[in-house]
Amino acid sequence: MKAIQFTTALLAAAVLAACSNDQPTQSQTAASTDSGATKDIIIATESSFKPFSYLDNQGNLVGFEIDLANALCEQMQANCTIVSQDWDSLIPSLNANKSDAIMAGMSITEERLNAVDFSEPYFDNTLVLIGKKGDPTTIDGVQGKTVATQQATVSAEYLAKNHPGAIVKTYDKQDNAYLDLTAGRADYMLSDVVPVSDWLKTDAGANYEIKGTPIDIGDKVGIAVRKGDALKADFDAALASLKTNGKYDEIVGKYFDAQAVAQ
Repeated sequence: MKAIQFTTALLAAAVLAACSNDQPTQSQTAASTDSGATKDIIIATESSFKPFSYLDNQGNLVGFEIDLANALCEQMQANCTIVSQDWDSLIPSLNANKSDAIMAGMSITEERLNAVDFSEPYFDNTLVLIGKKGDPTTIDGVQGKTVATQQATVSAEYLAKNHPGAIVKTYDKQDNAYLDLTAGRADYMLSDVVPVSDWLKTDAGANYEIKGTPIDIGDKVGIAVRKGDALKADFDAALASLKTNGKYDEIVGKYFDAQAVAQ
């Protein structure tokens, strides 16, 4: 199995759709400059992508991207509010000035680069297929099988392009894909290796396993900002500083295997 690699900046996918009217879950970090001035930044995420961004038992936003966002904001001496939104609303909300950045495991794709700019990538992703233990099927054997995946993601795009014979069921949230898999309404699920590996350690995932080897699609994750926004340079500089001072490695080590880190 090829290990995940972490690189120098911010994974999953979005299409331009109507903005969500749901009330967002919020987390706030404030850091002021010596003069007392602060830059206000609203960072949007999607809260069903453990261990990247999810809600704990008290309803608080937690996870790798939340910790990284807080550290970046502290490094930039910015006052940051982190809000949770539906996946499909993330880019439309950003371009409607309802948020200033997206940290939601969002992959850097050519399609998205037409709508937003991205920071330097902070994560390299591979995809994995999971199914019941003992089932010998790999990704090459999914023709005619029902494969669950989150909508508007690189997983959904990969299936459409490379396995048109599969019966693909898409879901608004990763959690709903897991539910249909365990309920028998899907034969397999395709998703990103880190959240899947985390789910396989739970009671719900105990009877499932990764099928075959991870699929390397050159997928890199970054922080999305509006086209031409100088905030991109601020995030790039802050992330570079976190990698230099060791804070980035500290956050990575909290959530992922040490072997996953790469400079």
